Amino acid sequence: MATQMIVLNGGSSSGKSGIVRCLQAILPDPWLAVGVDTMVEALPASMRGSDAGIEFAPDGQVIVGPEFLVLDAAWTAGVAAMARAGARVIVDDVFLGGAASQERWQKALVGLDVLWVGVKCDSAVAAGREIARGDRVGGMAALQAEVVHEGVVYDLVVDTTHTESLVCAQTIAARVRR
Repeated sequence: MATQMIVLNGGSSSGKSGIVRCLQAILPDPWLAVGVDTMVEALPASMRGSDAGIEFAPDGQVIVGPEFLVLDAAWTAGVAAMARAGARVIVDDVFLGGAASQERWQKALVGLDVLWVGVKCDSAVAAGREIARGDRVGGMAALQAEVVHEGVVYDLVVDTTHTESLVCAQTIAARVRR
């Protein structure tokens, strides 16, 4: 069976978005890219900074509430439906719950051929990228660098600490079944 989805998991500023863009450029077929950032941007403004929605604490901690979880489950099911309808999909996510986050995705993706990819990056390097980006809460990259990988099982792990996005994408693309 051909790979239908690629799920990239890594902390904030680990390099996932750059890898996604490179994958879209080098894979022979068209792949849609969806990410947790897109989902958060789609939320009503009232849910950003809300106990029920999603909050970004001054120290970089991300706190999700019950309404966010409901919408996130619907988002996940929708992404799976796109793949079941024939779209090839690359997911850019941050598994704040580690293995529990992967399990949630696994349940939604039953029956699909998925390539699970861990995107690692040294926390100090990710923190430097976070500062350079200027659009993230400080501390988020360092807090997420390791916790998002706890208990998660991957088909492949890439490390962007010293490896460019294109090289990581080429490594991933070599594992995509056609």
